Order: sequence, then C-alpha cells, then structure tokens
Amino acid sequence: MNEIINLKLGLIGEHIQHSKAPLLHYLAGRQGGLHVQYNLLSPSDLGNEFDFVFNECAIQGYRGVNITYPFKERASLKVSIDDPFVEAIGAVNTVLFETDGPRGFNTDFSGFMTAYRMMRGKASPGTCCLIGAGGVGRALAFGLVKLGATEIRIVDIDKTKADTLKDELRNVAPSLPIIAFDTATKATSEVDGLLNATPIGMVGFDGTPLPAQAMKGAVWAFDAIYTPKNTKFLSDATSVGLEIIPGYELFFYQGVDAWMKFSNQKLDEEHLRNDLRDQAS
Repeated sequence: MNEIINLKLGLIGEHIQHSKAPLLHYLAGRQGGLHVQYNLLSPSDLGNEFDFVFNECAIQGYRGVNITYPFKERASLKVSIDDPFVEAIGAVNTVLFETDGPRGFNTDFSGFMTAYRMMRGKASPGTCCLIGAGGVGRALAFGLVKLGATEIRIVDIDKTKADTLKDELRNVAPSLPIIAFDTATKATSEVDGLLNATPIGMVGFDGTPLPAQAMKGAVWAFDAIYTPKNTKFLSDATSVGLEIIPGYELFFYQGVDAWMKFSNQKLDEEHLRNDLRDQAS
C-alpha cells in the first residue's frame, strides 16, 4: 500500500532483546520508501500479560505484529484465520490488525518451506525427527508434510503435546507414518532430517536438545533458532557431516512473507539480504 508513509509494527515474545526483526522490517521499509517503527514487546518486561499487550497493539495503531516464543498458540485463539492449513497448525506468528478484527497467518510455515527448497532443492526430507511440538514445531511439522516427508517422529518432553500434534497431522496426511516420543535420542535411529523446534540453544537457553553422537547417520539438520546464528545444535551437526539449514534462513523468509502482508509491497530479496549482512558486519 504505497499510500502508507508510516508503518507501526512490533514483536511480542520473551527473550527477544537480540532479535533482528526490527532491522529486517526497517530495511524492507526503506526499499519501499516507508518509515517503519518496529517495537520489541516483551510482556514480562512490560509487567503485563500477553492478552493485554496484544490488545493494546490494536488500540495503539499497530498495523501488525509478529508473535514469537512462547505465545504463538495463544495468539491463534485471538485472530481469524483464512487458511485452513494454518488453522490446523493452531499457531500464528504474524497478525494484521484490520477494521473487522485481527487476522492471523503463519509465515514460519511458509518461510520454512522456502528455506528448505532454497537449501535442498527438490530433495525429499525423508524420515524426520522433529524436536519440539510447540508453536514453531507445529509449523515445521505441517511444512514437512507439504514437502513430502516419508515419516515424521515428533519429540516433546510433554508427550501429550507430541501425541496431539501426531493426531492432528494424521487428519491432513492419514497415510503418513507419524510417531510420538518423549526423548529425542529414542527417535533418531535411521533418520534423514533432524529439526530443533525448541528454545534450547537460543540466547538465554544455552545448550542443545540432542547430543552430537545421536546425530550420526542423518543427512541434514535444521535449527529454528537464529540468535545466535551458529547454535551448538548446528555446529554439532556440521561436525558429524550433515547438511545444515540455519535458522537464519527461516528468519529471513518468514520475515519476507510477513513484510508483504504488513505492507502489500514486494521486496528485492537479494538486496534485503545484502543490506542485513552489511548492517551486521
């Protein structure tokens, strides 16, 4: 929408002080001649509950917000969702505040599929071990279905959460083998892809959800975390010879998709990627 001169956006989540989302959207706006105000909104830092912060964004003139850990599933209950597949995911990471109410989208879902295809082309994901059945894990799981995974093993310390996601995936892919586990090391035998959809490894949550020894024999690994860029999960995967898809690629493509929804403007993606690299150096 070229008539927009100022665009007020934000990110609601916890442990977001190092997020590069403000920079991505600022640089995207600069391409289209828009002034972007992008605020980091941590409910715990603001001393309020998620619902209050979300509702205030609509009142205070935000065009939209991104949603991150741990609020993606809660956000899905506060929006209308047009895409049946996103409704099935049950988590949203992008919200537009419209005159008739907030609308929800999942650009983790679309961004992951783009990142996978850009890094691995048309190669099948094969048998995949997905660690984490929360908001981003749900998006990755449904993305794996769309990408043609031949088996999905879902791991979560809350086995009920893994079982629920398993059942919901079967509604859209009844013939696909899907198994739920409560321990990652039990699920990695003879897998092709390893995916970390937990917060373990991000700033404030040091470590890795899977020991390097358990990665041997896989083909590729993806980490949804992008801050820091090189997590222990990815460095361990590299050390045992796996192809890696960094979380930065998900960050980039989900951000591109979200920007186009916020602004209705297309982007020169290569230009944006170069600008982000230059700003980081």
